[in-house]
Amino acid sequence: MIKEILNKNINTMIKYTIISASLLILLSCNVRNKKIVEKNVALTQQIIIKDPTTVQIIDSVYNFGKVAEGEIVTYNYRFKNTGSKPLIVTNVSASCGCTIPEKPEQPIKPGETGFIKVKFNSEHRVGNAHKTVTVSSNAEPAFPELLLTGEVTEKKEK
Repeated sequence: MIKEILNKNINTMIKYTIISASLLILLSCNVRNKKIVEKNVALTQQIIIKDPTTVQIIDSVYNFGKVAEGEIVTYNYRFKNTGSKPLIVTNVSASCGCTIPEKPEQPIKPGETGFIKVKFNSEHRVGNAHKTVTVSSNAEPAFPELLLTGEVTEKKEK
């Protein structure tokens, strides 16, 4: 009798686990990555960054116009270290898993220009695109959000 109850409970737990996992998979990339971005921003704010510097944002918005679904959009956001200390980009994160930002690996020396490369995969993203990239660094004031916008049109069948 106890074995029957245990087997029934285990089967119920397995069903709930499968349902929960399925629901998590179905969640939009925006919801998942928004939480990751918020967590990264909170962690970065807890870190006391020594030797702050200033930054001039050259490109903060990029409108790629119209692209066909499946195209990869690549853009380099430019910024200049206008301070007297090296500018260290500690983290970059995007609002969606379809957008992959890359931070500079080396500090940007005073007076030099740096880049944050962003790749947007438009596969399954038909419609207006509005993606943001959050940058954490030792800049004071902090980097503004970088914005990538445009329109993804349906693939034309051959």
